[in-house]
Amino acid sequence: MMEPATDLTVDELAARAGVTVRTIRFYSTRGLLPPPEIGPRRVGRYGPDHLSRLALIEELQHQGLTLSAIERYLEQLPPDLSAQDLAIHRALVASWIPDKAEDATREQLERRVGRALTEEDVDRLAAMSVLVRTDDPRIYRVDPGLLHLGTRLLDVPIALETILAARGVVIEHTRAAARELSRLFKDEVWEPNRHGGPDEEELARMKSLSAHMQPMVVQALVTAFQRSMKQELRESFDREGDRGRREGPQE
Repeated sequence: MMEPATDLTVDELAARAGVTVRTIRFYSTRGLLPPPEIGPRRVGRYGPDHLSRLALIEELQHQGLTLSAIERYLEQLPPDLSAQDLAIHRALVASWIPDKAEDATREQLERRVGRALTEEDVDRLAAMSVLVRTDDPRIYRVDPGLLHLGTRLLDVPIALETILAARGVVIEHTRAAARELSRLFKDEVWEPNRHGGPDEEELARMKSLSAHMQPMVVQALVTAFQRSMKQELRESFDREGDRGRREGPQE
């Protein structure tokens, strides 16, 4: 039986995250990872927060950010972010980089997510576009940016249709936000600096500025979404409470 994600050794954490133990040690010395809990025999134990934070660090590195820039980004995150919150950050960060699907066997897939997968699980992951079946029934095309988030959704007691509908809402509105933000960026930064066609140096500078802005935009989007969601839930509960008080006890 596989070790649960709440009680991993450093070797198991490295295997689950797809990095080396040396990388984990290095991130820890830089303060990018919180220290593990110390268990019996003074063995460090890691949990889902470490796994999600490692995934976020890897995505930020793929964006081209230096370790110093990643440190500043992580320092700005609220200290009480859960593994799910970090997974949302990672998914949004990953949306800025080109798709890079990877081939994986069922065994490799299960090792990566740290659990056995039933055929129903695979069907749900396929429906959420986390993976695609190939002509070879032993091989799947996997989107690593969605893999861990999709695996977490397997345990959410919500119908698949509801999850897909929610995904559609998120995609629709984030694309609209991305279009508007891109327009603002172009009007404010790009157009005023254009004199005819952009030269290579100007183009490189604009791409670098865009890459460094993206994580900040992601953080702003996540923070705004979380606050809006809390407000909507609070107002919904308040309305239900007011309705119950007006109707009073039923005879």
